Amino acid sequence: MHGIPEADHEADLAAFYDRQAPVRNTRALTPHRVQCREWFIRLLKTEHRHSLFELGCGTGVEGVEFVRAGLHYTGVDLSSESVHVACSAGLEASVASGRSLPFADSVFSAVWTMSTLLHVPNSGIHDVVRELARVAAPGAPIAVGLWSGEDCEVLNPEDLDEPRRFFSRRSDDTVRRTFGEHGSIEHFRTWPEGVGVESGPGAGNWVQHYQFLVLRTPAPNCDLLGK
Repeated sequence: MHGIPEADHEADLAAFYDRQAPVRNTRALTPHRVQCREWFIRLLKTEHRHSLFELGCGTGVEGVEFVRAGLHYTGVDLSSESVHVACSAGLEASVASGRSLPFADSVFSAVWTMSTLLHVPNSGIHDVVRELARVAAPGAPIAVGLWSGEDCEVLNPEDLDEPRRFFSRRSDDTVRRTFGEHGSIEHFRTWPEGVGVESGPGAGNWVQHYQFLVLRTPAPNCDLLGK
């Protein structure tokens, strides 16, 4: 897999999304994303799970929907402006990096992170997934959404202002292998990029589809618990 030189991607992302916060707060989600969120909420209710953590909460567009569904919601984002908008909507949100989450172990019964881990370079992706698994309860579902690619790391050509956003664009096989090292992938689906609200990043220069998966963290060892 080829990439670009290491840089302070998180600072660049925070600067980009600080500028975009007013616009992102009004951006509609794709019908596929809405369907996945509603499916995940049904899964959580079936499993009697009541709390959810979102990495990359943005302005809280999905956080509001999780709260409406009766879940106790906590979100973090790199962008302080986005977090400010989310908090103004009544959400519990704070500025934090996925590399070092400010929470104790096993405190959330589910995790949701859409179009966020594609900004994490391959050199750090396992550290971030380990952090998500750490704050999730044993056996918790972690829902992940990504835009696919040809296993390359690039700056987004559609970003007109510097700094541009960093993307790690991973193939389906790479995604399955990477996340499979941290638990079991019990759900994986994709859908093609569309137009308008269904379009992805890259300004039409990338061949891509959306990847949605649920990673299940290892459940408690019943034999050990019984000793």
